[in-house]
Amino acid sequence: MSVTHTNRRELLQKGALLAAGCLAGGPTVLRAAEPEQQVDPLKLKITGVKTYLLQHKLKRPFGVSVSVPLDQFRKTLLVKIETDAGLTGWGETAPVGGARGTIDDQIGPRLIGQNPLEQRKLWRMMWGPNFGNALAVAALDMAINDIRGQALNLSVAELFGGRLRDRVPAYASAMNYVENEQPEEQYPREAEQLVKQGFKALKMRIGRYPVVREAAVAAAVREAVGLDIKLMADGNAAYTLSSALQMGEVLHDLNFEYFEEPLPQSPHYAGYEELRRKLPLPLAAGEGVDSRGSAKELIDRQCMHIIQPDVSLCGGIGETLFISELAALSGIRCIPHCWGGAILIAATVQTLSLMPDPHWGFPTDTPMLELDQSENPWRTEIVKEPFQLKDGFVDVPTRPGLGIEVDEAIVKRYAI
Repeated sequence: MSVTHTNRRELLQKGALLAAGCLAGGPTVLRAAEPEQQVDPLKLKITGVKTYLLQHKLKRPFGVSVSVPLDQFRKTLLVKIETDAGLTGWGETAPVGGARGTIDDQIGPRLIGQNPLEQRKLWRMMWGPNFGNALAVAALDMAINDIRGQALNLSVAELFGGRLRDRVPAYASAMNYVENEQPEEQYPREAEQLVKQGFKALKMRIGRYPVVREAAVAAAVREAVGLDIKLMADGNAAYTLSSALQMGEVLHDLNFEYFEEPLPQSPHYAGYEELRRKLPLPLAAGEGVDSRGSAKELIDRQCMHIIQPDVSLCGGIGETLFISELAALSGIRCIPHCWGGAILIAATVQTLSLMPDPHWGFPTDTPMLELDQSENPWRTEIVKEPFQLKDGFVDVPTRPGLGIEVDEAIVKRYAI
């Protein structure tokens, strides 16, 4: 007798809960042989791993301080994991550093036939053979946790112990350098528009032009939005120690919240501990950490006031949470970096819902979601219900897994 999709899902959820109690272009496709009969839900298995490299030509080239020339295309790498029960999980990462090859040739084949509920086993296996490719692990970690949540009928936040908040504050990651635009005119205009949309915090890119010129731009943005709006600045590695301190004085006088990564990240965030000691406002850094190990090194060196692990770059959801707890032991705040599509946003929102406030006072320093506002079709088009800003906050999805429904037809439209 055939089993309907609804009944199969119910069976799977019940069986998986029992198992949890007993256990303390076109895409690149990896697929096992199709099962001949209904799979026992107690033995859920991964049957396929697909990677999609997406590309979109920008209507107007844009970039950050060090983008020379300005970017004309946007790319991302998505991962889809399939199971014998019809459950699928999605992940996202940056298409650099051999991430796709590591998934397709190394980790993906080893995942086929494994039970996605055995997260600890899979976590160790994924890190083992890949020479530390955190980007590949991150995408797969998201997808595996997406499946785990669906199998157990729990959101990712509930999988990791339960959310501390039902919504997370969001800031607009915006004000990039745009072709044929002058930041003196573009940035204040854009900032005003974002505030009208409901944002209560904004981040702008700086560092492309001399400090004197961009000091005036920052002042114009502050004047445009007033003192009630939080402002942050991202230097994108465009400063020396001396010029970063000069710009830092300007930002401090304008009541900016923090100055993000003004010095080069390579090698090993050199000079950041000295900059932290001398900078008159909080220093944010660490979006380039690729594991808890590299994060611990920066934390021990006191390289920042705010660490910014990226769920898609440092190894995934659990790794980001681990880093945030490490940072808290040293009195360092954690505000994750997030610059991607809806899948990465979903994973970051679930992670943020689990992170405690950095003190016991009124929660004015709650970790914020970075919500990219640049041209990005994957932020809105690939999911049936895009994330919406409501009074400066984004709701945490409560549906199982990441809580989103990916439209694979749209994914394939952008795949190259």
